Parts: sequence; C-alpha cells; structure tokens
Amino acid sequence: MPRITLIGAGSVVFAKNVISDCLSYPELADSTFALYDIDPDRLRTAEKMAHHLAAAWNACPTIIATTDPREALEGADYAVNMIQVGGYEPCTVIDFEVPKKYGLRQTIGDTLGIGGIFRALRTIPVMLEYARIMEEICPAVWLLNYVNPMAINTWAMLEATRIRTVGLCHSVQSSYRHLAAAVGVNPDEVNFICAGINHMAFYLKLEHKGQDLYPRIIEKVRSGEYYPDWDRVRLDMLLRIGYYITESSEHFSEYNPWFIKRDRPDLIERYNIPLDEYPRRCIAQNESWERMAADLEAGIGFENPQRSDEYCARIIHAIETDQPFLLHASVLNHGIIDNLPWGCCVEVPCLVDRNGIRPVRVGALPPTLAAMNRTNINVQELTVRAALERKREYVYHAAMLDPHTAAELSLDEIWALVDDLFEAHGSWLPPFD
Repeated sequence: MPRITLIGAGSVVFAKNVISDCLSYPELADSTFALYDIDPDRLRTAEKMAHHLAAAWNACPTIIATTDPREALEGADYAVNMIQVGGYEPCTVIDFEVPKKYGLRQTIGDTLGIGGIFRALRTIPVMLEYARIMEEICPAVWLLNYVNPMAINTWAMLEATRIRTVGLCHSVQSSYRHLAAAVGVNPDEVNFICAGINHMAFYLKLEHKGQDLYPRIIEKVRSGEYYPDWDRVRLDMLLRIGYYITESSEHFSEYNPWFIKRDRPDLIERYNIPLDEYPRRCIAQNESWERMAADLEAGIGFENPQRSDEYCARIIHAIETDQPFLLHASVLNHGIIDNLPWGCCVEVPCLVDRNGIRPVRVGALPPTLAAMNRTNINVQELTVRAALERKREYVYHAAMLDPHTAAELSLDEIWALVDDLFEAHGSWLPPFD
C-alpha cells in the first residue's frame, strides 16, 4: 500500500476530500496516511477526521499525525500540498487591505494580481524547504500541488527542484457542466478538449455525441435565456471570443484590465463582481472547520461519504493499479502548446498510469486565447524569477505588468504599493535584494 503524506493536513475540509476519495478505492483502503501540519490543534482535528472517515468507508488505513515534516515525508510515495502560508490572518487580510489604500480592489487575489504575487513570494520558499527534505528522504515521491497561485508555485518547484510535481485544480472537470445542462445535455456525456494556463484554460471543444455544443450555448446566452448573475463575466467573454474559460467569473474578472475599475462602479454592478470574495470565503471556511472540530470532538462522524471530483485520489489509484485515465493538470510547457513560451506552466490534458503523469501535446491555441494567456504568463514568470533569485526589482516589474494593477495604478503608485506590502508582510517574506 502507498504512503500518502498530506502537507498542511490542518486544512481539514480539503484533507477530508483527499482522504475520503482515497479510501473509496478498495485498492487504496489500507494505505498509510501521514498527516503533517505546523498547528497541533488543527492536526488533532485532522487525525480524528481521518479515523472517522476510515470507519465510514469500513477501511483499515494506517494513520500517522505529526508536526515533524521529516517524519511525515519519510518513505512517502505521494505528497499532497495544501498549505496556506500566513493564513487568513495576517497575510490574506494584508493582501487585500493594503492595495485598497491605493484604490486597487480584488475578488480572490490568490492567482494573479498583487495578491497572487505576494502569496507566491511567501509560499514558494516554504515549498522549497519541503522539497529539499523530499530530495533527501523520498526523492521518487510525486508531489501533487493544490496550492495557489498554481501556475507560479508549480513552475517554481519544477524549475528549482528535482521533485516530480504536478499542479491540480478542480475547475476543468466541473466548469462546463452547467453549460451542458443549460442546453439539455447530460454533462457526463460531453467530450471536451481543454488547454491554456491554470484558471485561464479554454474549452477548445465541447461536444455531445459528435455534435458541437457551442452554437447552442452561444444562442442561449446571446438571447438572454441563459445568463445567470453569478457568471456574467465569463459569458460576456464567451460571446466576444467564442470560447468558455475554465475558472469562475469572480476569478477571471481580476486577470485582465476590463471589469474592475475604481472609476466605473457601473461595471461592478453590470457584471455582478463580488469584490473581497476570498476573505469572506476564508471566514466561512474557518467557521466550517470549527463546526467540524466540535462535531468530531463530540464523536459525530460522517454518514454515506461520497467520492468528490478532485483528481488526487484518481491519480494515485491510476499509478498504483495501472488503470489509466485522462486528467487536466499544470506542467511545464516543453513542446505541448506551440504558441505559449517554452518552459512556462500550462494546464493541459495528461495521461496517468503506472508510468506516471504524461502531458498530451495540444499544438497551437487560437491566437486570441494564446495572447490572453501570455499577459498572465508575463506576471507569472517575473514572480518565479523574483522568488527564486530573491530580486526585489522583479516584484516591481511583475506588478507593473499585471493587467489589473496596471489598469488602475500609475508606476509610482505600483512601486509604493509593493514597498508597503513588503513592509506589511514583514517576516512572512524572506530577504530580497
């Protein structure tokens, strides 16, 4: 049985999905789960949760809980990364509140933009510390990374370490489903091809029994028959570029210069953009954790657990059993997408079996889609360079080239904002030259 290490297991809600999904496979039901977290209280809750899940699935895993990363990673076959460096407080609050002083507002702030840049700068050094341990004691491990900013973090790990790393998200396998339902098609019967970068990949094809669904979808959107409030941004983009974007409207609204403008409150209302959405989610997740911790303390477990649509357990199952499947994951672009930069981090179809995770060549994206991706890749590359080389000038340049930040602030404001964020984050960031 494999040994599966959860790095940041105190993220109990997400850890619950990973462990439960693994236990849902008989071939993985006796696996060893090594739970690691720097917070002993959250770790205890995670350990109780794991035992309750084992009982719910009638499984017999070995469960280890430790605050020692070396103990957790010793002999690991798979490591699942789910950390949040700096947490909601103080770091996420800083990422949102300091930019507000300059009139720069965000929705999620974890992928791109000024929030995504500084989230990466404090996360990558910690990930590299764990990678050095892995290189020493479990060099053949597969690191399954769920931590945002996905493209930046995965790019840095693959460039700076020898650890086999793949970036995983849940947007590709779920975002098209409501479109299929809108035209009366069973989403499970839809075939699609999807590629781009994480949180800005595009469904290049959406087909049902060989029929292209895009004309029917676009007709319903254009007529207003299908135009839900929560997805106005992506549906507007669908009408303009002809392809649907994988990640949510609240995410995409801050990856470009078009939707969030301090002197255009009408755009916020028109597109129903939820400013400060991520802090609200963090508060809700913390409350959910407290409820789960209280239930577990009272001996209340889980009834009728169901397998989620996350890729993690399916990857482990495919490698262990040689039962292949196709997923979409973030890997380095080594000849996969022709018109995106060599070596950047792309999200593409990958085949998984006993040989591991192998990306499938896509070729060229439609020119407009590649151009949109490149505006984000510029920021990602400079942030990776800043994190790996510890050069402060690259942080200024990443912020300067970020589409949303550049649309709102002058160069002097951008420089001042970066300085303020360095000061506010303090010891959460390593020294920069």
